[in-house]
Amino acid sequence: MDRFDRYLLSQLLIVFSFFSLVLVLVYWVNRAVRLFDRLIGDGHSTLVFLELSALTLPGIIRLALPVAGFVAAVYVGNRLIAESELVVVQATGSSPARMARPVLMFGAIIMVMVLILNHFLVPASRAELAQRDADLSQNISARLLTAGEFVHPSRDVTFYVRDITRQGEMLDIFLSNRELGGPQNTYTARRAYLVTRNDGPKLLMFEGSLQTLDPETRQLTVSRFDDFAFDLSEVTDDSSVVRRTYNHVSTPELLRADPKLAEDLRTTPGKLLAIGHQRTTAALVALIAPLLGFLALLTGRFSRFGLWRQIAMATGLIVLINLLDTVVLSIVEKSPALWPMAYVTPLFGALMVPVLIWWASRSKRMRRRSNPRHKGAQTA
Repeated sequence: MDRFDRYLLSQLLIVFSFFSLVLVLVYWVNRAVRLFDRLIGDGHSTLVFLELSALTLPGIIRLALPVAGFVAAVYVGNRLIAESELVVVQATGSSPARMARPVLMFGAIIMVMVLILNHFLVPASRAELAQRDADLSQNISARLLTAGEFVHPSRDVTFYVRDITRQGEMLDIFLSNRELGGPQNTYTARRAYLVTRNDGPKLLMFEGSLQTLDPETRQLTVSRFDDFAFDLSEVTDDSSVVRRTYNHVSTPELLRADPKLAEDLRTTPGKLLAIGHQRTTAALVALIAPLLGFLALLTGRFSRFGLWRQIAMATGLIVLINLLDTVVLSIVEKSPALWPMAYVTPLFGALMVPVLIWWASRSKRMRRRSNPRHKGAQTA
């Protein structure tokens, strides 16, 4: 690797790191705000929020790396052309294929990173995130033991406790529960304890009363009790529990496309097969995207208005590749026997690379022919 290769590769990595950081922060903040609102609203600590946020990072990084790689290649190529650095390299006799060699190395680095993320880190982090989210959803104490605030563990339930002692005793509680199409029950008690059993969490109330309002007759019935056990599992909302999906499954399991696994995940074997191959094709596209962006810039001539046409062409190629990937994966999902078609997308991108190299070489020869100095030299 000569000096130009090292210089271009270093510039690509620096710009790639910057754009990756920006994109990851944008994606992460967007998700972290919703996650923070849900966790803090349920009474969980900041450490729990940081833990779950860290588990979402591999999935966010996987989305940001290919985009950052393409943008970095276009940005660095545009800057080198604007500053005439590539013109100097071309004057030494370097072909477009030779100048694209460090970009290929750069794309290979991104491909390896995406492969590791897609096949190992993202499924493991998604599975751990689902498990932690399910555990937190079942932790009814964190959602109820908030002194001095009205909390809503589900849509039709309101709970309030004035104070909680160090021994876990709740003082002066209020619990309102409206059954669907049934009466509205309001429980009040001076003391209460939260007990977790195998059949679900129980709220043991002492020295309290039950007020039942019949919606039809509008009659209010008041009953007093010394002790009463209320089943919280009937009124808590379990919609926040994350079920296992294909994002939590390893790649070998997806490629086997077991019908039983597909039934458990509420999907089809074709969907599992398509997602399994997509984890590999996405890494191959991440390899090709920087090459397409960089070579597209070399196809244009010098213009005072910049290389906006070449940049638009490179962006259009990436959009076309993504659309083709969507169509191909839908075909594989419907017809699993056609799974080799999943690799049509990276194959199409790979075929565009020599086309752009030929186009860039042709444009270079045309520039030489149209250069007056070159013509004068030939005449002399």
